[in-house]
Amino acid sequence: MMCAPGRHHLVAPFRFLPLAGCLGWNIVPLCLCAVPPRENQPMISLTRRAALAAPFLSAPGMARAQSWPNRPIRMIVPFPPGGGVDLTARLLAEPLGHELGQTVVVENRGGAGGVIGVEAMSRAAPDGYTLSLDGAGTITAGPHLRRLPYDALNLGHITRLVRMPFIMAVRNTLPAHTLPEFLALARQGGLRYASGGPGTSQHLTGELFNQMARVSIEHVPYRGTGPALNDLAAGIVDVYYGDPATLGIVNNGQARAMAVTSPERWPLLPDAPAVAEAVPGYVSENWYGLAAPAGTPDAILDQLNAAIAKVMAEPATHRRFDEAGLHPATMGRAAYLDFLRQDSVTWGRVVTTGNIRIGD
Repeated sequence: MMCAPGRHHLVAPFRFLPLAGCLGWNIVPLCLCAVPPRENQPMISLTRRAALAAPFLSAPGMARAQSWPNRPIRMIVPFPPGGGVDLTARLLAEPLGHELGQTVVVENRGGAGGVIGVEAMSRAAPDGYTLSLDGAGTITAGPHLRRLPYDALNLGHITRLVRMPFIMAVRNTLPAHTLPEFLALARQGGLRYASGGPGTSQHLTGELFNQMARVSIEHVPYRGTGPALNDLAAGIVDVYYGDPATLGIVNNGQARAMAVTSPERWPLLPDAPAVAEAVPGYVSENWYGLAAPAGTPDAILDQLNAAIAKVMAEPATHRRFDEAGLHPATMGRAAYLDFLRQDSVTWGRVVTTGNIRIGD
């Protein structure tokens, strides 16, 4: 039965007619139409009828979620191959694809400190088939440093994947061998720390250390982490706050691990103290998360969150991440959004206090 447009105004009382005839859908049973009630039929308020119909009016989104995924999923890594973000994606893709019953294809799309890849994801259809990894530089710190081509905190955030400390690595010839000795040396002035570029997580981690330890270690930005590591190994700079890849030059004796930036000591460097042991409250952990375009149905985001939590908790997957220095650290979607907001506040304060701008 079709609704007859123009014959009745949308006012109470009215009754329900089959939705298939009204909108052409075959998946839900009711339609809210303005049709007079039968004689002696009890009247139901417009508000109540609207409330009864509401679940059915969202049926297209529900149907999409129920049929998802039915084709491969693209996972964008916003950096070139190699490095922690790329490794995280590749360690996750296979077990996640197995859990979802579809192939997860990793696509590297680097440039602009990760912004190009995240922007590509943000412009994709919000259907759950395009995701991207992200981190502080593209989501929580980046917006305080430059205008981004997407609304960072309003993407379809799914979960944090991993967290890891930065390694405070120092040149072998530095005449400080303990964290208190390092602080005493830093207060004398003249030390320099390297980063992979202005506004990077290494830059901000070093600035946070300067602010909390009340020292002034000069920032030396490089064009990428490789040249920064090379100059640390050569003794040209004094300090570098590196990701787990820094373990290479530490383990082969080209640099020393002075400390780690996590709240506690790190199992892969058990003899290196946490910075917080000498600078109370200091924490600067690197992390990677996963996001979808804004507008992706909540049901799909929830399904992804649950699937990722499940595969990351599997002993074999957990072990592979741990061995790579990437500690699995998934969380529920609401908790993850709270984490992102707080991380944004932290880095906003560091950027403002340090008067940091891209190009400094």
